[in-house]
Amino acid sequence: MFEYAPAPESRDIAGIRPTYGLFIDGEFVEGKAEPFKSVDPATEEVLAEVACADVSDVDRAVAAARTAYDKVWGPMPGRDRAKYLFRIARLIQERSRELAVLESIDNGKPIRESRDVDIPLVAAYFFYYAGWADKLSHAGFGQDPKPLGVAGQVIPWNFPLLMLAWKIAPALACGNTVVLKPAETTPLTALVFADICRQADLPPGVVNIVTGAGATGQALVEHPGIDKVAFTGSTEVGKQIARSVAGTDKRLTLELGGKAANIVFDDAPLDQAVEGVVNGIFFNQGHVCCAGSRLLVQESLAEELLDRLKTRMGTLRVGDPLDKNTDVGAINSAAQLEKIRMLSQVGEDEGAQRWSAPCELPERGYWFAPTVFTGVAGSHRIAREEIFGPVLSVLTFRTPAEAIEKANNTPYGLSAGVWTDKGSRILWMAERLRAGVVWANTFNKFDPASPFGGYKESGFGREGGRHGLEAYLK
Repeated sequence: MFEYAPAPESRDIAGIRPTYGLFIDGEFVEGKAEPFKSVDPATEEVLAEVACADVSDVDRAVAAARTAYDKVWGPMPGRDRAKYLFRIARLIQERSRELAVLESIDNGKPIRESRDVDIPLVAAYFFYYAGWADKLSHAGFGQDPKPLGVAGQVIPWNFPLLMLAWKIAPALACGNTVVLKPAETTPLTALVFADICRQADLPPGVVNIVTGAGATGQALVEHPGIDKVAFTGSTEVGKQIARSVAGTDKRLTLELGGKAANIVFDDAPLDQAVEGVVNGIFFNQGHVCCAGSRLLVQESLAEELLDRLKTRMGTLRVGDPLDKNTDVGAINSAAQLEKIRMLSQVGEDEGAQRWSAPCELPERGYWFAPTVFTGVAGSHRIAREEIFGPVLSVLTFRTPAEAIEKANNTPYGLSAGVWTDKGSRILWMAERLRAGVVWANTFNKFDPASPFGGYKESGFGREGGRHGLEAYLK
């Protein structure tokens, strides 16, 4: 073993301003509600004061989006819309270092992930949907598909800028305009994206950003001027949104929680599988809706795999998100940290055996050591509820049929992983797993051309790929 010298990225690159306004009709404006503070989860320092939108601010944003849709963006030929999307994609690439640093400061995720995964994918999604903007008649949704109008979009805090790209890029490509609300704990990169829209000379009103907490999101979702609602977040809030739009003519897509099974057979490439398990649950501190938070390992392999897994977990570096050597960053908020601690304690109380990687946690900020629970039963809360943190629950199985039964024994159905040397077994498992995405001998791999979404309480609708266009077209 050897020690890593600190390799911090400069915070100055982010250029954080002391205050941020709402972005409505191409301008930054003040909000009517009480401003709130964005906090660095790694240090608990206040980063900036952010405007909060009330109902009247949402009214203004929706009105601006409607005007832009009726007069500019809706009638604009697809080839011209594509030029704006290509321009935005290039500007994201040009400002990628700034965006990556800001995302890590505001969210808590390691700079390696925001720099190497999040921001490149953000640009890729805009490039991909720019290519679709003048080809919608070839997407399989009719000869001359039309946009829906104004889309109201609410995104979570775990992948702030990437979730923005998943929502805004297909909406704009199809000819819709957008009012988007970022999460209250991670609004800053969305507001920098608003500046990128101005830099790209996007017509005013095409993209509007309203910041705030749950009340702002509720005002947006329930606004009568919204034609389409897209939400990514918790299943509980998704159910509330579904009830609120019931009986209206609003289109709705929901991408909600998950409790994914990462299934390892005894013929799996073991070292590769261990890396996949680590990536599946500890990537982004486990703040991933499709995280492989349930490890299902074949009984004959369990002891050896767990030994190797614990050895690998002992090498994970927890600490400063801006250090390029960091593997696991800060938990996004005090509230999320409390939830992780509570459910972990419940796991111990119910009889599961807890093991945490030996690591020294910083004194300030929100931190949780990578943790694995063994002796977990399917009835335990840590096997059923989404913890949304770096906590892995381990169960065993003997036969493929038992693995399917245990994997599908969940109200969720977002993703799954299968590790085996047999291609036929992978196909057999994929046909029977009730999950929107099944990864084979890998995990957490995304591509703009591939659709993503879930079944059951993980939501409905698909984002990404050609399928992602359907939610924004008549």
